[in-house]
This record gives sequence, structure tokens and C-alpha cells, in this order.
Amino acid sequence: MSITPAILSQLPLPEITSAVFYKRDQITVDLVCCDVEVGGQVWTFHEEAEGWDALLRHIEKLPGFRSDWQNGVVLPPFASSETVAFQR
Repeated sequence: MSITPAILSQLPLPEITSAVFYKRDQITVDLVCCDVEVGGQVWTFHEEAEGWDALLRHIEKLPGFRSDWQNGVVLPPFASSETVAFQR
């Protein structure tokens, strides 16, 4: 799924209740993912999706968003990890 402006419009900042980053073990690499909860619905995105950078720019505008989320997710490699970057 591409992360388009139409998708981002369905993620209004005032209605986002959480943004959680984690990684999935893909055998030879880790895939960084993000779950964004809006109105009780969870949207799942991953770093290989077209528009990932646009998603990050969008949710980084949330008040109190943890800009250091990546450190908690990517290291150590292949270990289970989860970082709550935003929660209301």
C-alpha cells in the first residue's frame, strides 16, 4: 500500500491516539513498521511503502512525539522491540 495524501488525510493529528513503532524479522533483514491508532482503528504501515517519509513527517507533528523512536526500534538487530512514540 502506498501512503498517499488521501491516506494521510484519514489520519488527522487531533484524532490520533497512538503511534507505535516496531520491527518484524524478515529472516535476513528487519522491517520497521508503525501502527497508528485513529478512532479505534489501527493503521499499519512499513518502511518499504512508498510515502513512508511523508507519514513520518505527518506524525512527527504530534505534540510530545518521541523523535528518538528509531533508536529504540532498530537496535539490537533481529531482537523484538517496540517503541511508543506517541500516546494520548
